[in-house]
Amino acid sequence: MDTSRRSRDGPVSILMEAQAPFVHVKNHESLPSSVTLHEGISLLLSRWFALQMAVQNEWGGDDSFYKSQLLVSEIESWFSQPKNSVNLEDLESLLHERLLLSFNTEIEDGSIEEVAEELMTMHEESLHHGNLVRTTSRSQQLN
Repeated sequence: MDTSRRSRDGPVSILMEAQAPFVHVKNHESLPSSVTLHEGISLLLSRWFALQMAVQNEWGGDDSFYKSQLLVSEIESWFSQPKNSVNLEDLESLLHERLLLSFNTEIEDGSIEEVAEELMTMHEESLHHGNLVRTTSRSQQLN
């Protein structure tokens, strides 16, 4: 795993080709089988290794945790757009832009695309199941 520290001149660059993009969770058995879309987004982002590394190292400043929580709300709001304007590429751009602007971090490990795909799947599930998304299969994928 190659990670670069933030410099005053540019963003942090994260290259983690050998690392899984998600944090490993030991106790996924204790997760409920379904949660609201907001909770699902929060759960997914809390397991995203690159984002959590930026939060823990305060690459977004002292309020890095707060910024990560704002990202959850922003993604949920983004999903409230008319269905025909919600697409994967725009979500990937949103994630990339927010990580760059909020945390001065460039993610180059492919995890933005993976996280965006998971978020889109959650959104589709929430549309079909009254704002509920499954956690069971996701928690297994994260381990």
